[in-house]
Amino acid sequence: MQEIHRTAIVTGASRGIGAAIACRLARDGFSVVVNYKNDAQAANSVVQAISQLGAHAVAVRADVADYSEVVKMAEETVERFGRINVLVNNAGIVRDALVQSMTEEEWDEVIDTNLKGVFLCSKAVLKTMRKQRAGRIINIASIVGQQGRRGQANYAAAKAGVIAFSKSLAQELAPWQVTVNVVAPGFTETAMTGCLTEQARVKILERIPLGRLCLPEEVAGMVSFLASREADYISSQVFNVDCRVV
Repeated sequence: MQEIHRTAIVTGASRGIGAAIACRLARDGFSVVVNYKNDAQAANSVVQAISQLGAHAVAVRADVADYSEVVKMAEETVERFGRINVLVNNAGIVRDALVQSMTEEEWDEVIDTNLKGVFLCSKAVLKTMRKQRAGRIINIASIVGQQGRRGQANYAAAKAGVIAFSKSLAQELAPWQVTVNVVAPGFTETAMTGCLTEQARVKILERIPLGRLCLPEEVAGMVSFLASREADYISSQVFNVDCRVV
């Protein structure tokens, strides 16, 4: 049975996995804050798609690496909807390079968005969730954060950090009935994997028994479960949406 007046913030929700999560939570009965940094048109398209589902949504611009901006986003969410039930930290970027040629800027950009952004957005909603004595924080990591990947040391470090951060935060927030979990997708059909060469795609698919990449909607399905009442007793866990042979 759907609850009424539940609100979710989804960061990096203008496309790909974030957009799929926003739409799925809307179908589950949530009002959704569609966060974006650069592409207002894409974010508004997601809002329109959610509106067609009969749910409420608003696009809010905020750089997740800027604390003042994410605090403003959290405050706007409470002012508009009254609550923050779920935060999905999905925003992420890649700046792939071998360590020997990776610049300090490429390292910092990925860490700031993919790891610091999770910290800042989580911090921004804590006052509200603790006051509610309820909430869900769902952080999108990656199997790369568990296994590493050549040319993605910055990305792997950030996603591994997200996992460790989530486990620590889960322990801190348990007394307020706020859960923190991680979803770690495998290779997923997004703009990022769309840049793969055909040779690289074939090599990846050779290690996937199902013979295809993950779909954004399949990642969204796991997030939907973790945001539901059925997941009340689940916290500090990592859920891989993946079937690769390691």
